[in-house]
Amino acid sequence: MGKWSFYTTNEIKPDGWLYSQLKLQAEGLCGNLDKVWPDVRDSAWIGGEREGWERVPYWLDGFIPLAYLLDDKDMIARAKRYIDAILDRQQSDGWICPCTVEQRASYDTWAISLITKVLTVYYNCSNDERIPSVIYKILKNYYKLLKSNEIKLFDWGRFRWFELFISLNFIYERYREPWIADLARIMKEQGTDYEGLVELWKCPRNEWTLETHIVNIAMMLKYEAVSCELLGNDYKDVAEQLRGILKEYNSTAVEAFTGDECLSGISAIQGTELCAVVEQMYSYEHLFAYTGEYKWAERLETLAFNALPAALSDDTWTHQYVQMGNQIACKKFPEKSLFRTNNSEAHLFGLEPNYGCCTANFGQGWPKLALSAFMHSGDRIISVLPIPSRLKTESASISLETKYPFENTLTYTVKANKDLSLEVRIPKGAKNIQVNGDESCSDLIFDIIGGETRKIEIGFTLEAQFEQYADGLSYIKYGSLVFSLPIEAEYIMHEYEKNGVERRFPYCDYELLPKSDWGFGFTDTSLEVKTNDIGAVPFSQNEPPITIKASFKRINWEFEDGFDSVCAKTPKSLNPVSDKETRLLIPYGCAKLRMTMLPFVE
Repeated sequence: MGKWSFYTTNEIKPDGWLYSQLKLQAEGLCGNLDKVWPDVRDSAWIGGEREGWERVPYWLDGFIPLAYLLDDKDMIARAKRYIDAILDRQQSDGWICPCTVEQRASYDTWAISLITKVLTVYYNCSNDERIPSVIYKILKNYYKLLKSNEIKLFDWGRFRWFELFISLNFIYERYREPWIADLARIMKEQGTDYEGLVELWKCPRNEWTLETHIVNIAMMLKYEAVSCELLGNDYKDVAEQLRGILKEYNSTAVEAFTGDECLSGISAIQGTELCAVVEQMYSYEHLFAYTGEYKWAERLETLAFNALPAALSDDTWTHQYVQMGNQIACKKFPEKSLFRTNNSEAHLFGLEPNYGCCTANFGQGWPKLALSAFMHSGDRIISVLPIPSRLKTESASISLETKYPFENTLTYTVKANKDLSLEVRIPKGAKNIQVNGDESCSDLIFDIIGGETRKIEIGFTLEAQFEQYADGLSYIKYGSLVFSLPIEAEYIMHEYEKNGVERRFPYCDYELLPKSDWGFGFTDTSLEVKTNDIGAVPFSQNEPPITIKASFKRINWEFEDGFDSVCAKTPKSLNPVSDKETRLLIPYGCAKLRMTMLPFVE
């Protein structure tokens, strides 16, 4: 299906800074959520009395590939215990979700799409031969219930109908039975038509709706890519059209769209939900795999290297529900929330600020990115994302040594067991490309003969440049990295219990208060890039692996009306109130408090 296929965790392994990032996640909240969070530890999915809908599947969706990418025996065993407990509770007719027969009609079957997707992930990691027949029984039962009108799609299931196609395609490849295509048709017919909703996306409202919910929309971008073949439709690149509308009316500097929780317009101080970030990444991974178009990989990099690490603490034990491009504090609002549909603590770093979906779901981001490093089609292999990785298959062994996106050298060592071709995608905007020192080599597709071992070193340069945002503001981008002016933060820790859930170190809540100035404007376009060593925390706020020196003057920016911890959407005045000074910008993903979109003052 599509142009490129994904490899499995048995074939791809992380190296370098990517390995460090995955280890941080394994040692942080995602790797320990089953020990500390009742909604996973005591879930109805495994016989407990806590949440029995999306949270355990969400967590497993990231925890499973993380465990197998790291070959962590303890994590693999814990994942298997959850899968075994879920399979043991599958009912004789195939139904698997934790509810009674009488409750089925009122149970939102978004959970069926999610758990069957998780089971495909588990199969691709574990090769557990039970899984295909389990998924077959779940989907066959789902088909019978929908076909007979005993149940219907509603609410989340209706808006996320396309998510079922991950497991539908998996099953169709193995069984090719007519009912599978008929179930695909039913899902499409009962599901939401997003192309009919675009007018709602053009003017943000302070109203919570499924039609403008940012996570639904982030998931939706892949709907055509994952569904068109099974539905028998031609691919028309609808995602490009819809993304264009979202970007025009709800853009950020880091490829995500504003949504707290619903679309929030173009503003440097509106939030973006973390669930939307990882789901948009997943959509772009599938869009690239289906189309092979580099634009989706470019956009994926920008999301992954900026929006994802920005919302996670360095130790990954805490996260934000929503992040802001210009975020001068993460302080609970005393009365009215700044956000359109989120509460006053949504931007705090904590266990489950605002709502627990992101607590369970954020873990899929880094592991699935790692699994998108290489893809294949027959004897063709493509290096999709130039991140440090190893690939080992029957055809070849390939290692990629690199510090990208912080440095711009890629060293591939390829040992081919049979004839193959390796295609390398490098970032858009790369200049002075050299292959093994040869500047005249413009072809980045390498034919390698079976039995040959070849070393390929690719170097290139990137330029830091200013990009225009809305409201007369600009930001700096270097390759896939967006840069921010960091604000020194004071961390205020809060340990407490709420609704039977403990928050205690290291999974407590934190408010971040500013300890340095933040009201600045750019004075000129001179920029100086400097690379540093990558430490144990790749996106460290204290030891960033790359910095940019730029010139600024202080300006009178002031606070947003009614708030004392949010900068105004735009500065009050562009008149400088200081002499020119140089300051270091750091990657957006490193800066927990930051000013990203700034004006030019002269």
